Amino acid sequence: MPPTVPVPLTVLLDHPRLGLRQIAGPRGEAPVYLVHTSEMEDPVPYLLGGELLLSAGVHGPEATDAYWDRYVARTVEAGATALGFGIAPVHQEMPRALAEACDRHGLPLVEVPRETTFAAVASAVWDAMAERRHQELRRITEVQQSLAAAAARPHPVPAVLRQLARHLGGWTVLYGPDGRELAAAGPRPSQQARAALGSLAARLRAGPASAAGTADGASLSAYGLGGPEHPLALGVCAPRRDAAESAVVGVAMVLLALLTGRATADAGTERTALVRLMLGAQPADVAGLLSGAEVWTVVRGRRRGRGGDHGPLAVAALSAGLGTPLVDLDGDDLCALVPGAAEVRAQPGWTLGAGAPVSAAGLAHAGADAARALRRAVAERRPVVRHAPARRGVVSLVDPSEAEALGRARLAPLDGAPALRETLRTWLSLHGSWDRTAVALDIHRNTVRQRIARTAALLEADLGDADVRMELWFALKWG
Repeated sequence: MPPTVPVPLTVLLDHPRLGLRQIAGPRGEAPVYLVHTSEMEDPVPYLLGGELLLSAGVHGPEATDAYWDRYVARTVEAGATALGFGIAPVHQEMPRALAEACDRHGLPLVEVPRETTFAAVASAVWDAMAERRHQELRRITEVQQSLAAAAARPHPVPAVLRQLARHLGGWTVLYGPDGRELAAAGPRPSQQARAALGSLAARLRAGPASAAGTADGASLSAYGLGGPEHPLALGVCAPRRDAAESAVVGVAMVLLALLTGRATADAGTERTALVRLMLGAQPADVAGLLSGAEVWTVVRGRRRGRGGDHGPLAVAALSAGLGTPLVDLDGDDLCALVPGAAEVRAQPGWTLGAGAPVSAAGLAHAGADAARALRRAVAERRPVVRHAPARRGVVSLVDPSEAEALGRARLAPLDGAPALRETLRTWLSLHGSWDRTAVALDIHRNTVRQRIARTAALLEADLGDADVRMELWFALKWG
């Protein structure tokens, strides 16, 4: 078909100034792509397909029934959408044999009254095409805006799939590298259609960028979203497939490719640098591989609730929300490395703790600070807690070596009992709250009481005394 926006024949029949009337042939939304006027006996050599063929019957002033039957058959063979027959000057009324032939061959026959020129019909078609094209472009623009807004939401991949399904009036699905459905939106089609769409997506792993087919009356399409290292696929099951739908799907493909690829794209060099640091390389030697960031923020998190997504879509959403591809998701636990010292934003469904910004050499220490900040966030039911580095104050008046020796000596009775030491630290940081300490450490309230009582006995300390608690807090910081 010509690359134009079709106009349903009913639009022309309802046009108030044309006065067209359908005489024979099937009724319905027959698409008109072009208008062509011809008085040739055989229209086949002059038609492309999809036309409203206009004729005044000049080629058959006294045509027989056989003539009209052959003419209609050839018009259908040429792919014309409908035949518009002009009354006058040759024929004063619609030939009965022509109407019967159109009924017989399934060609819509439209009567063009004597006061309506063929030019007026053609002009009405062009005007309708321009208006429909304008509506189509406006619709595509609106869809692009809604998809872009969905991509900016906390869980962008499912949001984009929902918007795409809504605009297409069908079902959208994202397949993983193993063919598993990672996310889907819209009314689920039949088992036959889903199986056929899954087969199309599986074909993409063999090389083609897209594949299309039909099943159970639905139009199926599958599109590859990544390369060999990230072979995801978008599947679409919709009632129809045309240029507008293709444009909408194209926008969604770009967004999904960016969103799903963010967790791995451009992360190779950073991972290489981190591995080298773990193997003992000096921070200065790998600084050029760490995206030019001079400082890093370690983020640890714990999922709130149960049943959340644990797959690549969750990683992609966290990567987008935290602004880093270096995200490690282990069940309900999260660890991320964020470049720079920017504020760590809350993520839906997660409780986060962030360490203070440090250079590459201080990542291990920052990880411990982030873990402590996470425990505070869980205990205080806050979405994000950031560790605040100690300010210079009274502590700075004590020589660091002497402070360390004092701290170790004071806490020596707790050597070999890390659980008691960590419980004391958490309990003091939460101002002696039994309940919040239990929540932060994920233990029972009575266990906290037993540990603190055991700690007090070993340290021979009265933990009800504020001075003693302050002394132990400094010892924990120093030792």
